[in-house]
Amino acid sequence: MNEMAAELGLDSFAVRRINLLQKIPFVTAYAQKVMSYGLPECLEKVMKASGWAARRGKMPKGRGLGLACSHFVSGTTTPKHWTGEPHAVVNLRLDFDGGITVLTGAADIGQGSNTMAAQMVTEVLSVDWKRLRVISADSALTPKDNGSYSSRVTFMVGNAAVDAATQLKRILIDAAAKKLDARPEDVECDGETYRVVGQDPGLPFSEVAKAALIDTGPITVKGTFTSPAEFMGSKSVRGSAIGATMGFCYAAQVVECSIDELTGKVTAHKVWVAADVGRALNPLAVEGQIQGGVWMGMGQAMSEETRFSDGRMMHGNLLDYRVPTMAESPDIEVIIVESIDPKDHSAPKRRAKACWRASFLR
Repeated sequence: MNEMAAELGLDSFAVRRINLLQKIPFVTAYAQKVMSYGLPECLEKVMKASGWAARRGKMPKGRGLGLACSHFVSGTTTPKHWTGEPHAVVNLRLDFDGGITVLTGAADIGQGSNTMAAQMVTEVLSVDWKRLRVISADSALTPKDNGSYSSRVTFMVGNAAVDAATQLKRILIDAAAKKLDARPEDVECDGETYRVVGQDPGLPFSEVAKAALIDTGPITVKGTFTSPAEFMGSKSVRGSAIGATMGFCYAAQVVECSIDELTGKVTAHKVWVAADVGRALNPLAVEGQIQGGVWMGMGQAMSEETRFSDGRMMHGNLLDYRVPTMAESPDIEVIIVESIDPKDHSAPKRRAKACWRASFLR
């Protein structure tokens, strides 16, 4: 696209602007619904941050700015099975000490899904983090999960956690209402205090939990999530079954780099990257994932190659295979863009559209 723009005498940003989607929602050729669209904002953010208009074409010889943008399906909506079971299940267990155990089969492979699950539960229940512990991917204890793939965990397991926490909150409010001699609809939860609306004092969480556990013992609730039918894609479209997605993520980058005209060595000096992640649940983790994506993209573009000689791999280990290191890392300025999918109404305020994978910028 950049070469085409240069040949036509057009600015690289202008070419992308004219090809942006004009109307949302948009249905793809795979019958997938695009419900939110942060790419225009991503492009504008990196253009402004990099000083593109003022600096493009006016830098010293051998140094310049480059542009790219991308989109990535986020949270594949179709399961690896067709048994009718939910896409995600989360169990919550409330004990007499007021502790809450989050049980999820989702594997935390570095993307922070354990933290995400805890965030969902604490926000819905308005409880202190210290009350929670997360047990994940223990087949003897946790419900089955479909797996940490296709950026599905935050969207699906997160929704299941919200469902479970909502059910547990309803039980606690019922217990508080009985103890306060009030109707459940008149009871509000303010942090860890349950009170009748407009009245003080209320009941602390510990007392409400003990009341809820009378005659029942530890309480376990189950939350589930199944993708709505409209997000499953059209089975009549070849390939759409595994490609259907709950949402799309978008990214734009500007890179300032230089090239040594004698040796051909390319050096990246600065990267401005804006990524539309939906709602950033954990901004620090999102920033780290985006930086990892930049490094992976740099490696593929500049130094990584799989080569064989007479059938033998020439670099079968990470000492010989040239992945970027901190020595090659440029300054990376991350800009988080949040575009909210209207279908996300059931989630708490800090729910993310997708579980970020470092590979989205490849």
